[in-house]
Amino acid sequence: MVNVDINNVDFQDKNNIYLVNIGISNRHLHLSQEHLEQLFGKNYQLTATKDLTQPGQFACNETVNIVGPKGIIEKVRILGPVRSETQVELAQTDARKLGIAAPLRNSGDLAGTPGCVLVGPLGYAILEYGVIIANTHVHLHTSQGEALGIKDKELVDIYIKGKKKVAFFDVMARVHPEFAADLHLDTDEANAAQVENGQMALIVKKG
Repeated sequence: MVNVDINNVDFQDKNNIYLVNIGISNRHLHLSQEHLEQLFGKNYQLTATKDLTQPGQFACNETVNIVGPKGIIEKVRILGPVRSETQVELAQTDARKLGIAAPLRNSGDLAGTPGCVLVGPLGYAILEYGVIIANTHVHLHTSQGEALGIKDKELVDIYIKGKKKVAFFDVMARVHPEFAADLHLDTDEANAAQVENGQMALIVKKG
């Protein structure tokens, strides 16, 4: 592990290529076209309300209710576009409220995960699997990954200096020509670190 004294790091330095924007991800879900039609009707298409940091991805006007063994969370935002498989991303607090033992997983790693029931305006969908707590991860454009010497799926450490000094170790870097630099924290992680959207975090390449 590389030793870093974050007291000596200027987290407002726009020339520091190792600083990355923090994006806080609230509970949300990605739907397959099959499940989208079960919830909203045949041939339904998602409608965008806001573009997200990652190019081509957007928050939708549409929301659904998530039902678990112990509770319901209403009006959970759908993110588009549609995917090949439905994926529900919760914070640990959400999973406990619903009574779902959601595992910590990387996005798309859904084998053996628990399911839930989704309720939309025109129907419901019973998921056999697909509920996860997303692993902390950082997106980088290919050019940024090259500049930092970081390859796709390489593990890095992340340091944050806000109201609290927090470190996240072994964070997966996702490097791709269609990605924009962004550290994704869920709401539990952000609350524990007492950070807000738009604050900066320091990427530390492991020695």
